[in-house]
Amino acid sequence: MANDKTEGMTNQNINWFPGHMAKTRRLIAECLPLVDAVIEILDARIPESSQNPEIDRICASKPQIILLSKTSLANENATKAWRKHFQSLDKICIPCDFITSFGISDIVPAVRTQLAEKIAKNEQKGMSGKAIRAMVVGIPNVGKSSFINKFAAAKKAKVENRPGVTLAKQWIKCQNGIELLDTPGVLWPKFDERTVAENLAITGAIKDTILDTEEIATVLCSRLARVAPRQLAARYNLDESDIENLPSYELFELIGKKRGLLIKGGNIDSERTSLMLLDEFRSAKIGRISLEVPQEW
Repeated sequence: MANDKTEGMTNQNINWFPGHMAKTRRLIAECLPLVDAVIEILDARIPESSQNPEIDRICASKPQIILLSKTSLANENATKAWRKHFQSLDKICIPCDFITSFGISDIVPAVRTQLAEKIAKNEQKGMSGKAIRAMVVGIPNVGKSSFINKFAAAKKAKVENRPGVTLAKQWIKCQNGIELLDTPGVLWPKFDERTVAENLAITGAIKDTILDTEEIATVLCSRLARVAPRQLAARYNLDESDIENLPSYELFELIGKKRGLLIKGGNIDSERTSLMLLDEFRSAKIGRISLEVPQEW
């Protein structure tokens, strides 16, 4: 087995860049004058890796609200720490879960607080009923369509648990006096840090079909051994010594054997083991796990 299975993702994977992304960035910049605010959705498990650095630059002229999505999958204490982190940067940050509706009721008051001055001006001009327009941005598969459907109380945006479903902008009218502009998910041209690429791959922001799932799953084993060893041991009936001492790929193999995912000759079925590990992490069957915490935490 090649050593890069334990060292991390290859440079070729890190520099993955679909052609539609430059078009999406232009679309966001062109639509910015049409909206009053920007709602950026981040994955609560990887807030730093899922925050596109270009969004801040492109949308700097508009009030911004950060939604931490998928909090039911993330470590609760880590999510609280991330909220405090963003608040320390004078940003409104709301932890949310678009399946359970957790945090949804906090969004309208936050938007109205951010746009209090504009709303007051509209009222002075006799336009008190004028809709507030907000652009929804975020990386692929972060939950934009799920948020819009929950927020609008109707299935208006297409939802699938895979990246790249929203391919064009769409306006969605909500009953709460807010109109949302959905945009395609956009990554950035180059991942400067290997860890960012790995986190995006592990959480499903990058299509599994274009990456080596065995490689991603091996990296996941290494990461879980550091951030959630007890949950990893409990889920796959491992000993603490296994997690502490085994190289990442041997840990990956052991998990496959523990699950009985074997092929002829007693070797593990690496494809089935990879898909099982990624699925169980993404669905929180291993536990509520965050791969990133604020540096000051």
